[in-house]
Amino acid sequence: MKITADRSRCEGHGMCEALLPNIFQVDDSGKVHILVTEVPAPDQPDVELAIETCPVQALHHLPD
Repeated sequence: MKITADRSRCEGHGMCEALLPNIFQVDDSGKVHILVTEVPAPDQPDVELAIETCPVQALHHLPD
């Protein structure tokens, strides 16, 4: 699974980072960075949750 973040939408709530700090990091400017190019299989359910619960819908799946 590959994901992307629309940093222009990100408001730095940090919910994704709190859930998966090995996948997401919110920088000092309050914008999310994705730390991996491919989400490991064990983390995929939690990444799905992060995408669904992002309050500003800044996280998305990339097409296969």
